[in-house]
Amino acid sequence: MLDPVAPERLARVAALLPEGWEIGTAASRAPRDQLAALTGARFAITGDVPVTAAMMEVPGLAAVHKWGVGYDNIDCDAARAHGVRVLRTTGSNAVAVAETALGMMLALERNIVRGHVALRGGAWAKGALAPTSGTLSGKVVGIVGLGHIGTALARLLRGFGCGLLYTKRRRLPAAEEAALGVRYVPLDTLLAEADVVSLHCALTPDTTGLIGAAALSRMKPGALLVNLARGGVVDEEALADAIEAGALRGAATDVFAVEPMTPGHRLARLDRVIVTPHLGAVSAESFEPTLRRIFVNLAAIARGAAPPEHDVVV
Repeated sequence: MLDPVAPERLARVAALLPEGWEIGTAASRAPRDQLAALTGARFAITGDVPVTAAMMEVPGLAAVHKWGVGYDNIDCDAARAHGVRVLRTTGSNAVAVAETALGMMLALERNIVRGHVALRGGAWAKGALAPTSGTLSGKVVGIVGLGHIGTALARLLRGFGCGLLYTKRRRLPAAEEAALGVRYVPLDTLLAEADVVSLHCALTPDTTGLIGAAALSRMKPGALLVNLARGGVVDEEALADAIEAGALRGAATDVFAVEPMTPGHRLARLDRVIVTPHLGAVSAESFEPTLRRIFVNLAAIARGAAPPEHDVVV
């Protein structure tokens, strides 16, 4: 495991290993410790730790498995060059991430975090927060990226009577749109019409900086932005500018361009922004099923079989 973990967590992981397998963890995120952890390893598991070209060159490395879905922290070109397989657990965290997005929307609309912080500081801020407190029910929500996570979110939001817009590279068939209650629109239309914009797209060259100053300026005045995609999808400085200028009523982000988030990050200093440490995909309920799936996939490679196509990246 490339992400450093506490001994008790590593023991929980080890308890699920195939018979005869062994597992260790890196001492730190430092490149030297990462390379040391890979020495003699046939497989590697990464959550957030970058897997670099140098790491792909380690002799004997057969596969890197993402604990999660987004694989932008893995050098896939280097993996191809060195014959290293790359896999992920497609859809394994969809419910957890969708619920986190919904929770962030509610926290922003209802001023839950701001009220909590104020009260802990000794201030009864009911009157001060009333003008910016709203409700989610009946609002128009725009979902950018309608994969497993976006679809799970759409299903949750239907219970709030929300109007649902979406945009993605490949439009859904009309029957699927009708079943989900979603309407396809171009990104510019989504930004202009949505009361809440929720990001769930992969980080690619096309989506890097997708929500910059220009896109933010096209958003509905007073809208909310929620990001559970990747930090690089949003220009963080431009977002902070928009919040400070009052163009947006609030924002919430679980992801950052640099993780862990740098101390004193500008977004973390804004009281109308909720920041969380990339915990959207984490849930007690998904821990064991996700690990078992990872080990099933790696065991398939170990015996020369093909893992499920939907989990294969390289």
